Amino acid sequence: MAHCNTILSQIVKLVPRHEFEVLANRHHEGRAFRTASRWSQFVTMAMAQLAGRSSLRDIVDNISSQAHRLYHLGSAKLSRSSLSRINEGKPYALYEALFGKLLSRCQGKAPGHDFRFKNPLYSLDATTIDLCLSVFPWADFRTTKGAIKLHVGLNHAGYLPEFVTVTDGKTHDVTVGRALRIPRGSIVAIDRGYNDYGWYNQLTEKGIFFVTRLKSNAHYRVISRRQVLKDKGVTSDQTIEFIGVQTSRKCPIPLRRIGYRDPETGKHYVFLTNHFKLSASTIANIYRSRWQIELFFKWIKQNLRIKSFVGTSKNAVLTQIWIALCVYLILAFIKFQSKLTKSMQQILRLLQLNLFEKRDLMALLRGDPPRDNQLAVNQMALL
Repeated sequence: MAHCNTILSQIVKLVPRHEFEVLANRHHEGRAFRTASRWSQFVTMAMAQLAGRSSLRDIVDNISSQAHRLYHLGSAKLSRSSLSRINEGKPYALYEALFGKLLSRCQGKAPGHDFRFKNPLYSLDATTIDLCLSVFPWADFRTTKGAIKLHVGLNHAGYLPEFVTVTDGKTHDVTVGRALRIPRGSIVAIDRGYNDYGWYNQLTEKGIFFVTRLKSNAHYRVISRRQVLKDKGVTSDQTIEFIGVQTSRKCPIPLRRIGYRDPETGKHYVFLTNHFKLSASTIANIYRSRWQIELFFKWIKQNLRIKSFVGTSKNAVLTQIWIALCVYLILAFIKFQSKLTKSMQQILRLLQLNLFEKRDLMALLRGDPPRDNQLAVNQMALL
């Protein structure tokens, strides 16, 4: 009978230990460890994310109950004080760098997006993570409220968070959008929170396409009109240029205005884009697909621990967020590798219930019966 390590051990092995240690040495600050290590921190905090543990006591008690299996994980048992001290003081940049390594591995396995065109497709958005200002005084947002913002550029090929930045709650979405190095030829779906006519012009000059919604108070004139297929919900397809004093100076190029009525809700939308070759209905569907980034934010907030934190310093909070994002990429890699139709949530639930079971990971995801049960079935068949 083939021997299997625990499910958690097989998950952790998806993170190359030698690469992790190189990054740990590069991002080490302060005194050297005696018994604890950054690897032990990662294993403990990743287990907490997978198992849904929400406090230091809960995390340490859970990992302590499996102390006899930590050897196979290459991890040491951490006390609450040790784990808290590492989270508070050791640079979170290690896990930001690890995120980049895991992302590159996932990109090699990710499927393409659902559209016919070959351009990379991204959705940009940000979500606010509320914090108590009296507990997290460094996260000043409003008079009595603290917050940080998680900015994400979601690649629709595999729905991977390819661009991730964490800022204070006051940082405007478009400020982060301008700083992103989006590949030439990409199509970016953005909402009106990223409205910046000068940025639209810069994207066009860089060969990057955007799809957004036109502000209702925009001043423009129509240069030309195209025929539309009203049976597909398209109400207008025009080439326009801005005539406002400021907007015409910031964005002097012609753009495409598309009117679209959603056949399901009857709501009318007006889109703005610099892509003139795709059909109007495809442009509308690109913007509709932007909803995937909202689903991404909803998923990580519901299934990973990025709303309540086990430390109060900025470093501890960012450490927890980046480890959560690393766990998301590990789950995505497992999904791509298994080539099964199970959702990410189904995979996570299976793993939560079997973290310390000694079973083959892929057999668990396929739904194969445990080997002991299969052996008993085969013995019964011989009677």
